[in-house]
Amino acid sequence: MADKGFTPPPARMGGPARGLARGRPVEKPKDLRGTLLRLWRLTRGSRKGLGWVLLFSALSSAASILSPLVIGTAVTAVDEKSPVGAILLLLLGLYGMDWLVRFLQQFLMAHVGQRIIHHIRTALFSVMKTLPLAFFDRHQHGELMSRLTNDVDNISTTISNSLTQLLTYCFTILGIFVIMLTRSRILTAVSLVGVVLIFFFTRFITRHTRKLFLQQQKILGELNGQVEETVSGVGVVKAFCREEQVIDEFEEKNAELCRVSTRALIWSGYLMPITNVINNLSYVAISVVSGLLAVGGNLSIGMISSFLLYTRQFSRPFVEIANIYNNFQTAVAGAERIFDILGQQPEPPNRPDALPLTAPRGDIELRHVTFGYTPGVPILKDVSLRIPAGTKMAIVGPTGAGKTTLINLLTRFYDVDDGSILLDGHDLRDYRMEDLRRTFGVVLQDTALFAQTVAENIAYGREGVSREEIEAAARVAGADGFIRRLAQGYDTVLTQGGAELSQGERQLLTIARAVLAKPPILILDEATSSVDTVTEQKIRRAMVSLTAGRTSFLIAHRLSTIRDSDQIALIEDGRVAELGSHQDLMALNGKYAMLYRTQMGIS
Repeated sequence: MADKGFTPPPARMGGPARGLARGRPVEKPKDLRGTLLRLWRLTRGSRKGLGWVLLFSALSSAASILSPLVIGTAVTAVDEKSPVGAILLLLLGLYGMDWLVRFLQQFLMAHVGQRIIHHIRTALFSVMKTLPLAFFDRHQHGELMSRLTNDVDNISTTISNSLTQLLTYCFTILGIFVIMLTRSRILTAVSLVGVVLIFFFTRFITRHTRKLFLQQQKILGELNGQVEETVSGVGVVKAFCREEQVIDEFEEKNAELCRVSTRALIWSGYLMPITNVINNLSYVAISVVSGLLAVGGNLSIGMISSFLLYTRQFSRPFVEIANIYNNFQTAVAGAERIFDILGQQPEPPNRPDALPLTAPRGDIELRHVTFGYTPGVPILKDVSLRIPAGTKMAIVGPTGAGKTTLINLLTRFYDVDDGSILLDGHDLRDYRMEDLRRTFGVVLQDTALFAQTVAENIAYGREGVSREEIEAAARVAGADGFIRRLAQGYDTVLTQGGAELSQGERQLLTIARAVLAKPPILILDEATSSVDTVTEQKIRRAMVSLTAGRTSFLIAHRLSTIRDSDQIALIEDGRVAELGSHQDLMALNGKYAMLYRTQMGIS
């Protein structure tokens, strides 16, 4: 299914909690608690080491919490002219422990996080391989790629970075609050005033910036779509002299993006200066109040120093936790999209009494087959056909008549809504799926080549074949000549789906793949629709060799390519309108005859 017009969302920045700009719109999950529980269950068996991460977070917080207390003790000792050597060594030990614990925490979290992500990515990809074709027809390919990459990366960033920071900040806030409360309730209350002010200002600013960043993302998506369309259709733009109009449209949209982005960044830029001002005011308030308490003999100079340091440490984690929570919500929203795939129904399993298909003859019968991709909207309507083994059956008809749908049913990419399809006297659903798929060789109009060598692409349908067999298949398909003219011949690595080859050459490679696979039943779907006349003759010769002695289905718009077929079925409006050989249908002088004369220029 083509994903035209799809514009991937802007990649979310990874890294630590500051990765997301403050005020950036947050994608909120629909069921935060339920998704977290499912994520926890999914990662069972991959969480070894999380307990140690929790312990290291507590130890790292302990070092941050105790160091201001030790510094205050050192200041008091200096004021009282007491020895401070042991206190400084203790402080040095705390800093050393803090560095070591943070290093071990990050080292361990990297292993744990990547092990969990490896498990999630493997589970997701494994499930996608089992999903029916209908699922991929309903979803844009770009969107599915985004789930496999962006959403998984967001979870990875949250687990590897944000989770450890969140644990450390929570322990730090709790520990500092307890120590401050036990030392001076008055100074603690003064500190809390600053924290509350920061909370409300952050909420006020993010309300404004969220709307602006949402608008920015919308405009950016439109701009990206415009650029993508222009680049992909640059030939049409130049052919119709639309360069000036395209530039004007781009400049207009780019200027609008610039205006909105500037406003969003200005508003988000208010947060840190305001936070710093509030912190400085809190710092001054603590200094004044603690000075008054010290004058009254209720507080030592060392304790004043500790409280000033605690004030700095106490407010900062709240802003960071807000950013981490934004990252966290985005990751959980991505996890919901991943679970949407994991919860899809796979292809129907084999029946318990499924039959093996070791030596199929290729005798096929369609009995009153009805099918539609959308319930209540049938594409095929009560189709009945009998195709004896070894028959070359051509399927023709207007676009949308149901020709390719018929092929999808034969290969069980979809199952019929009503009726049945029989192979060698048994319903297709009676056979094991893997055996049934090996029975059919399919050559599609849209060629599928991979970033492998030419030889590996030809051998894609069979394992363990020799180079001689690969080259023999290429000769039968008429592809050997152009392959040997490539830079490395059969060892040439194809890129971008074989973009360096012509459409006809790519089609010949897919035919060579089918030749090598030696399927009992062959399906050729519009194999010559996009090639020139000379290449069409090569493909026709390859098709004659390929279909000899096999049950074959040929879907074609060019009626000249199917004249020698044993049977030709004209599908119209989901029904078999005409059926017979080329001579029979010409003698019938119906719609097939009219189409043939039109294409051949026969009056």
